Amino acid sequence: MSARQFSGARVRARRRSIDLTQLDLAKLMGVGRGAVAKWETSESTPDAHKLPLLAEALRGPLDELFPREGEPDLADLRCDAGYAQADVGPLIGTRSHIPVSKAERGIARLDDAYVEPLAAAYGVSVEDLLIAQDRSFGVVAPVQSGSAEQAPRTVAEKINYLLQNAYFGETPPSDAEIAHAVNEHAGKALATEEGIYALRSGSQTSASPAMREGLAYALKIDPVFFADDAEVNPAAREMLEGLRFLGSIHQGQILGLAARGNQAGLSAEMIAKVNSLVAELQDKLPDVQNGE
Repeated sequence: MSARQFSGARVRARRRSIDLTQLDLAKLMGVGRGAVAKWETSESTPDAHKLPLLAEALRGPLDELFPREGEPDLADLRCDAGYAQADVGPLIGTRSHIPVSKAERGIARLDDAYVEPLAAAYGVSVEDLLIAQDRSFGVVAPVQSGSAEQAPRTVAEKINYLLQNAYFGETPPSDAEIAHAVNEHAGKALATEEGIYALRSGSQTSASPAMREGLAYALKIDPVFFADDAEVNPAAREMLEGLRFLGSIHQGQILGLAARGNQAGLSAEMIAKVNSLVAELQDKLPDVQNGE
């Protein structure tokens, strides 16, 4: 979580600059004067979801008064919208906040039905909400087609890369689902939900050959992708480039050329070659649908 920075001295200076007393600010915040006094001496800090209200009471921009380093995860978006975790159930049409809590903790992703209403309640786009959710799961930003970024090297980078780039609009498996598939492949209890999270987050860096094979099975890719030398292995690099290529098709970056007319569009022969290549790649990569 990329928490906002809180400075009691800044709060005190801002309050004084707009001629508010501690009691005035306490009333605006719905707390006692003693709470404000403790905030200003940094003896305590307000809950993260109360910072937007505090910024409003101090008549200043949230990002200026309480800056954040880095990009927000799902919990950050909730706090920036001024909601406590216990308050989010009604936002998604349920009595319980548990689905959002699990997504914030990187346990289980939000159901598709919850994404749009939650984005609207938080005042962000669906895309921004899903990106923030990825951060809650420790997923790195996707590598764009043609990017000069290095291939994923560590086990964590490889898991996260596949979760981010190989499902093309479908919901990636949760840690629990990955652990179940790993155990199914191994024929024994080899992985746990907590263990998969440890690998994905990088807190555990080593994985046995059996675990790597199980991860490949769970994420539906050739085991060579999880080999230590995958970044220089021709077969693994072919898979990586294939994922980037299919991602470009899914985003309309390649097949969209065909709609631009004869001068810029793809020829019928080229489209046939593209379709043939897609069919070949699908035999080696996680289950996808051609751009759908």
